[in-house]
Amino acid sequence: MSSTSSRAEAANFDLYLLIARILLVVIFPISGWAKFGNVAGTVTMLGNLGTPMPGIAVWLAIGFELILPVLVVIGLFTRWAALGLIIYTLCTIVLAHRFWEFSGQAQFGQTMSFFKNISVMVGLGFIMQFGPGRYALKP
Repeated sequence: MSSTSSRAEAANFDLYLLIARILLVVIFPISGWAKFGNVAGTVTMLGNLGTPMPGIAVWLAIGFELILPVLVVIGLFTRWAALGLIIYTLCTIVLAHRFWEFSGQAQFGQTMSFFKNISVMVGLGFIMQFGPGRYALKP
């Protein structure tokens, strides 16, 4: 393989990593912004789920969902930010997507959210493994 094709493959891989970083985390700021727009409702929901200190938990969730994805996308502290999102997502599974406690259509929705979160965690694990690539503030 020539060095030119190696460089092209590396550039393509870096571009794929950038696209993956964006697409993997785009859901978090959307969710964080919705929580920010309805703090009181989110506190109530978290309280109903049995979340400890829901008034503090809501601000932690908003912070995680708005700050860590930006770090992943811009490629700054990418591995740590991805790990933070993995831990956060695991917490959302344990606190909010206990599908085994639901029935009917609600159970289906919670099951889908549970497995969606598992998939996101796996994707973030790949970002942790490979890093942000060349298109990052700090590779």
